[in-house]
Amino acid sequence: MDQQTQTELEAAAFRTLLAHLDKRKDAQNIDMMNLAGFCRNCLSKWYMAAAHERDVPMDYDQAREHIYGMPYAEWKEKYQLEATPEQLAAFANSHK
Repeated sequence: MDQQTQTELEAAAFRTLLAHLDKRKDAQNIDMMNLAGFCRNCLSKWYMAAAHERDVPMDYDQAREHIYGMPYAEWKEKYQLEATPEQLAAFANSHK
């Protein structure tokens, strides 16, 4: 497979991941961190880092808006639930 095709396939897979996460707003970031070790904020940081590697100006808020599909504050207000004591304990345990 040539590099251009690989890049296009990876980009398509990433867009599909973002669409999936958009449909699964019930999947809370803390749950994703506890189960997979990354969340939407991590994706935002990776997206921003990739932009910076290519000298594309982007700040964290812009990156999060791309990943969340809306400004982060709006997403947080609409969809983010308060973490339960169990979720917080699992997070603390997995990040020792």
